[in-house]
Amino acid sequence: MNNNLTEQTLVLLKPDALDRGIVGEIITRFERLGVKIVGLKLLISAEDTAMKHYNEDLEQRKGKKIRDTMIKLITSGPIVVLVLEGIDVIEVTRKMVGATEPKSAAPGTIRGDYAHMSYHYADQKGIGVFNLIHASTSLEEAILEINLWFKPEELVSHTPGYTKMTLHE
Repeated sequence: MNNNLTEQTLVLLKPDALDRGIVGEIITRFERLGVKIVGLKLLISAEDTAMKHYNEDLEQRKGKKIRDTMIKLITSGPIVVLVLEGIDVIEVTRKMVGATEPKSAAPGTIRGDYAHMSYHYADQKGIGVFNLIHASTSLEEAILEINLWFKPEELVSHTPGYTKMTLHE
């Protein structure tokens, strides 16, 4: 992180986002907002990494079945892992992503615009909720998640060109 005014957050574009071919659209929404991408990877998550991401704390809060389903979903295909940087980027990103249950997500959010599945439907079918995206919920969680998915040397510190131009005018 560059200074105490900016923060970083982790975003995972899940296999259903890749299956739908909307990764570029989702990333574009963050770029248009003006936050910086400082880390970007395409990978298939190892199960042990997914288990660390969806850790025992999740199991205590939501139950073993939910945790196992989330691990199964995140390891079912390729994911895009991003680190975004900006002012209040954790809160702003969470607002952009929308409610965890796509059916409840407001129009204009990523989940509200691109997904519609309900918890009830997923439970009835015995499947996970296809909600396209994960975003860190707090600074503490963001730090843990970024360190899980990225080595420090994989993050790139940069100043966007438009910022450089305004600084020198």
